[in-house]
Amino acid sequence: MKSNRIIIFDTTLRDGEQCPGASMNLREKLEVARQLARLKVDVIEAGFPVISDGDFEAVHTIAKEIKGPIICGLARCVTKDIDAAGAAVKPAGKKGRIHVFLATSKIHREFKLGKAQDAILRLAVEGVKRAKSWVHDVEFSPEDASRTEPEFLIEVCKAVVKAGATVVNIPDTVGWAVPEQYGALIKRLFDSVPEFKSGKAIISVHCHNDLGLAVANSLAAIHNGARQVECTVNGIGERAGNAALEEIVMATQTRSDFYSGFSCGVNSKEIVKSSRLVSRMSGLIVQRSKAIVGENAFAHSSGIHQDGILKKRETYEIMDPQKVGWGKTELPLTKHSGRAAVAVRLKHLGFKMTEADVNALFAKFKEIGDKKKFVYDEDLVTLVEGQITEVPETWTLHYLSVTTGTNVVPTATVRLTKAGVKKGEVETFEDAGIGDGPVDAALKAIDRLTRTRGKLRDYSLRSVSEGKDALGEVTVKADFGNGQLVTGKGASTDIIEASARAYLNAMNRFLCDRKRALPAEQP
Repeated sequence: MKSNRIIIFDTTLRDGEQCPGASMNLREKLEVARQLARLKVDVIEAGFPVISDGDFEAVHTIAKEIKGPIICGLARCVTKDIDAAGAAVKPAGKKGRIHVFLATSKIHREFKLGKAQDAILRLAVEGVKRAKSWVHDVEFSPEDASRTEPEFLIEVCKAVVKAGATVVNIPDTVGWAVPEQYGALIKRLFDSVPEFKSGKAIISVHCHNDLGLAVANSLAAIHNGARQVECTVNGIGERAGNAALEEIVMATQTRSDFYSGFSCGVNSKEIVKSSRLVSRMSGLIVQRSKAIVGENAFAHSSGIHQDGILKKRETYEIMDPQKVGWGKTELPLTKHSGRAAVAVRLKHLGFKMTEADVNALFAKFKEIGDKKKFVYDEDLVTLVEGQITEVPETWTLHYLSVTTGTNVVPTATVRLTKAGVKKGEVETFEDAGIGDGPVDAALKAIDRLTRTRGKLRDYSLRSVSEGKDALGEVTVKADFGNGQLVTGKGASTDIIEASARAYLNAMNRFLCDRKRALPAEQP
């Protein structure tokens, strides 16, 4: 019998993080996982444990600390992958899941794997059985399923379900599918595999957005028998991204007339908070016109629309913005607010912080409080997230002075401190740089001091809160010579300072990652 409960499988920390320049450190991933638990997603795919020690540690830590959702680790149909995933999700106990995948489409079989159909079937079954020795809950994905011959796909589904798979995911890996055809494929699989009809196993879908159809394909699949949807917050992911979690959830809720009887357990009031956190942790800005979570999602500039909204909101709004978490900030704090008031507000905002974290944050709060009249929730969240995104600082900004104007060559004087070899040892360096503007001059001075040249590939600035004294948040993506984008973030009421801090954050992240990699590179 077919249940109408839709399982929300969030892959923000795995597929979402694969977007270039979106990588997160352990603390950032843990904070996102905590928010996903508050959002009440059913499954968190926490990473791909075998690919690095960092990924293994992240999945293992999330499995140990996050309660509520199922914690999932990804693995190829390879013994070492499956064993790494099993060990990583072990702390989750019965809430642990291993997600194994193997390409099945003709183009992948011939050009990527060089294997025939019978070899693919054998490897898939062996992979599921190996995963089953670690956990009860095993998911199998035939990669590039939407381009796989339907007859062979049915054969694969039957084989892996018989081997013990509880979930079979049908990924549209390259975003090739269109809703009518994809929906028909899901229906054919549902009708052809007895375990899908009996409920012993369920069909999942994982759609990419290369043609802008990821959400449409996912919704078509729900109508045709799929009961798990794999998606990411803000739709982030490889290439054009994945199906957006917020759009899937709100489409089924808002159009309950069409999706009659379908339900999911997501707490929609946490959607906007989740969107902002993921955006800041990943460094991927949400476009203003993005459905549900974009700044313009509930903005009305037309006089006719504004008049209609004032008379009856439903004339031009199909959703109540408060249902997804939009709303006014709480009463703002000021520089006179005490540590206890800040701690209470942090708890209200959902952050789990130690006393040491609160003390460190309170010092930054006082600095901001001296510069602006009110410290809003958005300011406080930015300070917390800035603390979360911090990496061990090789270089620290100590002083910055900029001279600029219409008939002046922009010049920046920068003083940095560098952590010494011995614990507690600090060296101070100072230099100046000129550039096309004050930000360029400051970054060139930093390059001169650190002797680490970075190429700025992306720069974005946003106002965190309201008013002329608003906190400015800068996000940069830089290439420090290895061809990989490194994200850095910085915040200040002075945008030149915020820019310098963001660039240094990216540089320190690069230096930290390089230092960790050195032992493995040495013969």
